[in-house]
Amino acid sequence: MKDVKEERFIVSVKVGPKGQITVPVEARKMFDIKVGDTLMVLGDRERGIALIKDTEFYKLMR
Repeated sequence: MKDVKEERFIVSVKVGPKGQITVPVEARKMFDIKVGDTLMVLGDRERGIALIKDTEFYKLMR
């Protein structure tokens, strides 16, 4: 993984016709997301949507 110098970023993405989004390269680098990784989608009506790698999610749930 390349060095990620910033701790935060903001990027907009568009939802495609099939409801898909592209995970921005900044996020893929920062969180070491690779092809084939599984992401969990967490949703809360008031707070919005969050993505987390499944491996990190399961660590939090222990």
